[in-house]
Amino acid sequence: MVETATGGDARPAGEFKRDSNYITTRITADGRDGYPVEAGRYRLVVSRACPWANRAIIVRRLLGLEDALSMGVCGPTHDKRSWTFDLDPGGRDPVLGIERIQDAYFARFPGYERGITVPALVDVPSGQVVTNDYAQITLDLSTEWRAHHRPGAPDLYPERLRDEIDDVNRVVFADVNNGVYRCGFAGTQEAYEAAYRRLFDRLDWLATRLERQRYLVGDTITEADVRLFTTLVRFDAVYHNHFRCNRSKLTEMPVLWAYARDLFQTPGFGDTIDFDHIKRHYYEMHRDINPSGIVPVGPDLAGWLSPHRREALGGRPFGAGTPPQPPKPDETVSAEHTPAGWASRR
Repeated sequence: MVETATGGDARPAGEFKRDSNYITTRITADGRDGYPVEAGRYRLVVSRACPWANRAIIVRRLLGLEDALSMGVCGPTHDKRSWTFDLDPGGRDPVLGIERIQDAYFARFPGYERGITVPALVDVPSGQVVTNDYAQITLDLSTEWRAHHRPGAPDLYPERLRDEIDDVNRVVFADVNNGVYRCGFAGTQEAYEAAYRRLFDRLDWLATRLERQRYLVGDTITEADVRLFTTLVRFDAVYHNHFRCNRSKLTEMPVLWAYARDLFQTPGFGDTIDFDHIKRHYYEMHRDINPSGIVPVGPDLAGWLSPHRREALGGRPFGAGTPPQPPKPDETVSAEHTPAGWASRR
């Protein structure tokens, strides 16, 4: 069994199975699980390499929760034990004072045996993990943390569209978000080919849906766009080659490529992406797929900044709201790891 950074395993006998046994405790406005929403009490622990954590980084940015919910960033690689805070001075998170996110898991659940995953929300006073249920975390940031949203924050999970958003999210998760992993970690030719067909059938379906509408659900950005984006932005850099998702590159799928660029150029999306961390994680960590650990230099990132022309379809990214402010200096992605940095090195 090969443990992945996102809580799954590759089975040599067949299909990749993702561990979905997460800590389901929730941080809510009424505190019904014992953890009420409080500004400054919790810390969001992420890695910029991880697509599931990337969702939480984006939602936190879009909603303007930076002052209410601090963020700790793990490095792009980890060992068998846990994600580590090797980016911080002394290798310790400056708020939690720990070297590994597993310490927060063990503080609440001694001998915790399930996946030590990111994103995770940690209760700072106790040093204990509250939840690593990544799908619920972003929904709760939108719905339970409203008192701390910035003025002009978008409604990423509008009540009138929730059923449709949930339906889209369900198929995108099964066939795309998790589908690339099902290709990459398939244990048989048959399992791989089934996952491959399912992935590209769904990408074709998405392209048809997005051909005449700017966003996945409604005329503004929603949770559905966030969830699809974090897979698309990694597609050419990792999934096309490393996970053998090679029918087409994203840049060869015109509608999805324009859609992804539209989101990337929207404040709160592209400014969270660290292509160096993304590539280093997958190519260095998955030695069963890439035994040498060599990280590809490409692909060329400059295209992410090219015009997308999706404005012609209408829609308003933030609805009646406004874009978020630029990232805080200590949360800004290194310019060398961005398309602009790539273009300056060519």
